[in-house]
Amino acid sequence: MAVGRSGPITALDIGTTKVCCFVAVEETGGLRVKGIGHQVAKGMRAGSITNMEMAEESIRSAVDAAERMAGETIRDVYLSVTAGQPASQTVDVEMSIGGQEIGEKDLLRTLKEAKASYNPENRTVIHALPVGYNVDGNRGIRDPRGMFGDNFGISMHMVSVLNNHVRNITNCVERCHLGISKLVSAPYASGLASLVEDEMDLGVTVIDMGGGSTSFAVFYDGEMVYNEVLPVGGGHVSNDIARGLSTSLANAERMKTLYGSALASPSDEKEIIDVPLIGESESEVANHVPRSMLVGIIKPRIEEILEIVRDRLAASGFAKVAGRRAVLVGGASQLAGVQELSARILDKQVRMGKPIRVKSLADATGGPAFATAAGLLSYAVRKNFYDQLGMSAEEKTPQNRLLRIGNWFKENF
Repeated sequence: MAVGRSGPITALDIGTTKVCCFVAVEETGGLRVKGIGHQVAKGMRAGSITNMEMAEESIRSAVDAAERMAGETIRDVYLSVTAGQPASQTVDVEMSIGGQEIGEKDLLRTLKEAKASYNPENRTVIHALPVGYNVDGNRGIRDPRGMFGDNFGISMHMVSVLNNHVRNITNCVERCHLGISKLVSAPYASGLASLVEDEMDLGVTVIDMGGGSTSFAVFYDGEMVYNEVLPVGGGHVSNDIARGLSTSLANAERMKTLYGSALASPSDEKEIIDVPLIGESESEVANHVPRSMLVGIIKPRIEEILEIVRDRLAASGFAKVAGRRAVLVGGASQLAGVQELSARILDKQVRMGKPIRVKSLADATGGPAFATAAGLLSYAVRKNFYDQLGMSAEEKTPQNRLLRIGNWFKENF
């Protein structure tokens, strides 16, 4: 069954710590998830592939679990992109229309010209989003079709990533006999999943705190106008704990989840935590430390991440349109105290985000950690002018199918 409005829609989120696959169908009133598969990510670092075979195994396991639950065969996926040094650029194009009525052809011609004018070296454009139109200098126009004017202009937000990263991630997915319907920026997907319409219109920053990276996107006037990815995330907090307390990564992750906090409290000194040392059995050496020591390791790293986000946002020039509202998503954002610390450092009103546009998600998969996967489904059913340009699936699908057929012959003959 081909992926599309008539069949199941599949989202594949390949992160540093987990691979998640959602299979959904479009129904009256929204999307309903039929199948879910998630697996510990192997062969990944900061969103990039470090071991192709291990990454492929993780993807196959997650997709297989989703297929079994949904009772469907997955052929094409909407794939998230978190690495590859994503770059944001706004491109402005203006053309004369001689007082004529602006129609669909004028709109598509302007969109194509804006896309053609932006050709970054060794990079692939994954999004070309119209973020503003102007007719004879009048800005703030949402839909110019049917209007008359002499000059018609458009502002496009271009998001591009390194060619080699795109090749690696698409090759890994294609080795699992899957085609790619569209590459989607992870913070963009997270925003589509967790933001309400008013937030998108008035200005908001979505901060996706993952295991290996932290990404953020600015939404304004209903569309994403800027995004950026930082190569530091929750996994770095666990590494800091493991080094600081001489314990294993598994124990560091457990302590972070059970006792960790980004804010200190008066009772931290009195609360004692058992810390198994690396290479020692628990019965041999009893190592006890106050909870304040754990918090003292976690807090500086979370502060560092949030301060980098604040500084990058200010440097981008979009801090003003981002307003005073921020939404936190991603697994690392669930750490106690992160919301309060974010409000203090960013000087914004901060709330926790979760998927709000997808039905039938269980509590275990309906939280901030699964916002990107849910957002990929929302993207799939969202009308987007970029798709009208025929730049994504239409160009890549024939190649994907040929590659998959070739791989099948290699494996079976």
